[in-house]
Amino acid sequence: MISAFARVRNAFVAVPFAISLAMAAMTASPAAAADAAIKIDNFVFTPDTLEITAGTTVTWTNNDDIPHAVGAQDLSWKSHAMDTEETFSHTFDKPGTYEYFCTLHPHMKGKIVVK
Repeated sequence: MISAFARVRNAFVAVPFAISLAMAAMTASPAAAADAAIKIDNFVFTPDTLEITAGTTVTWTNNDDIPHAVGAQDLSWKSHAMDTEETFSHTFDKPGTYEYFCTLHPHMKGKIVVK
């Protein structure tokens, strides 16, 4: 028969062991792609070229005092017209180079490089 002391001692050993196993499993899982941000201000995208990994969501924020909209050069995606402080997000799932521009001000251009 196991004494009460032995049961308590075993619990103190088992619980930290289970916690360390759970933590190891969490760190061993694949990392999700980080999110990335592009600012729109004074008719410029900053940064104008952004390198990311596949699966990353890019969010554009309009910090200008007039509306802007972003769209792929090949028109495969585009945002609504964003007023000041509004955002638009798009997830890039496949490697490649994606050129985009402001659909309201076509001289504004940027590029996303997905690795």
